[in-house]
Amino acid sequence: EEVPIDAYKDSEDRHRIWYFADHDFTLSILWSKFLVLGEERVINGSSSGIYDLYLDKVDDRWASDLPYVDYAIISTAHWFFRPIHVHDGGKVIGCVFCNEPNVRPMDPLDAIGLAFRAILRYINQCKQCNKRKMLALFRTFSPAHFEHGAWDTGGSCNRTSPFSEKDIDYLGDFRWKLRNVQEREIERAREEAADGNKMFGVLDVTMAMLMRPDGHPGAFWDNKYMKGYNDCVHWCLPGPIDVWNDLLIQVLTKVGAGG
Repeated sequence: EEVPIDAYKDSEDRHRIWYFADHDFTLSILWSKFLVLGEERVINGSSSGIYDLYLDKVDDRWASDLPYVDYAIISTAHWFFRPIHVHDGGKVIGCVFCNEPNVRPMDPLDAIGLAFRAILRYINQCKQCNKRKMLALFRTFSPAHFEHGAWDTGGSCNRTSPFSEKDIDYLGDFRWKLRNVQEREIERAREEAADGNKMFGVLDVTMAMLMRPDGHPGAFWDNKYMKGYNDCVHWCLPGPIDVWNDLLIQVLTKVGAGG
């Protein structure tokens, strides 16, 4: 047990660094919408909510720190459910939630899979990272539990008790399918691993979190961005996500034992 030094915080609270001096251990949080490079289109001087995603470029906000990382815990997904033009090799290969002529519609699950594959290959091929061994763990999708609509169409999250497994038709649930896409790409990365310096694992939280709609009941963000809306994404009561820490310790213990 140790109180860390609060070493760094950027102006948007999206990059934080804590240093645990007694253990010579540094913990860093790096925020990235898509992990690969994503740019929002500006139309008439205003943000449009429409993004261009480049599969052949990674987001440097996290990639520049990668050579100095021993354990990387990576996750993404929620940002993919909006209009996104997906680029690869200088061409638009598809578009999520678009209805444009001569542009192939793309399912969000496909876009997420391609983005995961791109960043996993980047990690596998990172020559600067070969100076040290690195374990990359991917946390699977954690759902938002909106019911009766999305966040901006009247959706709510007011449940106060957990689901049981029989309450969840997970095989037909897009959130479970998303988790399977992530698992598939992690397996691909393991098969493509070029050397013994990089290991890949998974923090599979999806089923446990599907069962905990009570973890974030009701509205929370009462600010200029969320007035009139429920927020089932950006906050959580103590309990459900604390399980992630227990799972992480078990995974690290297993890796340390050669599992």
